[in-house]
Amino acid sequence: MPLLRPADGLADVVTDAGALERTAAAFAAGSGPVAVDAERASGFRYSQRAYLVQLRRAGAGSALIDPIPLGSDLSALSPALTGPEWVLHAASQDLPCLAEVGLAPTSLFDTELAGRLAGLPRVGLGPMVEQLLGLGLEKGHGAADWSRRPLPEDWLVYAALDVEVLIELRDLLAGMLAEQGKSEFAAQEFEAVRTAAAPAPRAEPWRRTSGIHKVRKPRALAVVRALWEARDTLAAERDIAPGRVLPDAAIVDAAVNAPATPGALAAMPVFRGRSQRRLTSYWFAALERAAQLPAEELPRTTVPGDGPPPVARWSDRDPDAAARLSAARSALADLAEKWSIPVENLLLPDLLRRLCWTPPADGDVEGALAAGGARPWQITLTAPLLEKAVAAKA
Repeated sequence: MPLLRPADGLADVVTDAGALERTAAAFAAGSGPVAVDAERASGFRYSQRAYLVQLRRAGAGSALIDPIPLGSDLSALSPALTGPEWVLHAASQDLPCLAEVGLAPTSLFDTELAGRLAGLPRVGLGPMVEQLLGLGLEKGHGAADWSRRPLPEDWLVYAALDVEVLIELRDLLAGMLAEQGKSEFAAQEFEAVRTAAAPAPRAEPWRRTSGIHKVRKPRALAVVRALWEARDTLAAERDIAPGRVLPDAAIVDAAVNAPATPGALAAMPVFRGRSQRRLTSYWFAALERAAQLPAEELPRTTVPGDGPPPVARWSDRDPDAAARLSAARSALADLAEKWSIPVENLLLPDLLRRLCWTPPADGDVEGALAAGGARPWQITLTAPLLEKAVAAKA
C-alpha cells in the first residue's frame, strides 16, 4: 500500500527560536523512542551540513526543522532528546551532521544495521518498509538539493514519511533479532556506531580522483594534485560540491594533455565552457605550480599502503598467508550462513586480511581482533575458527 501523506498531516517547518522551543517541549513530553532523520545536499554542496532535520515521537507527533535560519544550532532540542533511544536508518551517515547542529544520541537503534544482522536480503529503507510493513514509500528525493529554498511540499512529505515508519520498523526488527538470539550483537554494533570517532583525514585525498589510473608520470600526477587542491579550495569557499566546480575527467584530461598556454587549456573540453573560461587563469596557475616543482617534490607514482599487499599477490609473496586467508574465508562463510549474517558484518574484511598476513606472534587471536576494533560478539563467534585458520600451511 503506498504511503502518500503523513498520518497527522504535514507539519509546518520549524524556522524560528519560538517554534523550536515549542517543539522541544512537545518532544520532552512525549514517550518512547525518537525517530530521527536528516537531509543533506551532498551532490550539490561542499559541506555535509544538515538542511532539514526530521523527528517523530509518540505523544509529540512529527517535526520538520530547518537548521539554516536557526544558525545551524538546534541545541535547544538537546535536553528533550537526551535519554530516549534514537531510531535512525544508516545512522553513521546522519550522526556527523546532527552533531554539527548540537544533537547527539545517548543510545540508538539503527534499522539498516539491524536489517543486516537479521539477515534481510535488502536493507534500504524503502525495501524494508515494503517487506516488513507492507507499505510503499515515495522515492526520488533522497539525492535532491536540500539546500534549495523554499523546499517543495512533495519533498517535505517525503521527509516526514521517512520518520513516520521508523519506530514501527524498529519494533519489528527488534523482535526478529530477539527471536534469532542476536539482540546483544545488535546492541554492541549500535553502540560502536554511536561512539565511533570521526575518520582520520586521508593522507593524499587527490589520489581518489576518478580516472587517475590514466596518469602514470610524476609530473602529470603533480598536475592532478595541483588542480584537485585548487578545485577543493574554490569548492570550500563557494560551498559547492567539487565535481560541480570542475569534473574529475577534466582534471585527468589536463594532466594527460599538459596544455602549455592558457589558450590551450581554454580550448579543451569542459575548460572551454563559459563558466570555466572565467577561471582559466586560476586553473592555469595550478598547472604552472605543478610544472615548476623540483623533482624531489613530485608525487610518487605508487604509494605504499599501511596494510597487506593485494590479495592476488599473496600466493607468490607468502603462500602460507594465502593458505591462512583461504581457510579463514571458508570458515567465516560457513559461519555467516549459519547465523544469516553478511560475512562483512561478522568481521571487517581488512581486519581479516591483516590477521592472516601477520598473525599475532603470541598466538593471541582474540587480542588481535580486539585491537583491530572487533566487538565482543564478533570475537566470541570468530576467534575459535580463526585460531585454526591461522595455523594453516600452503
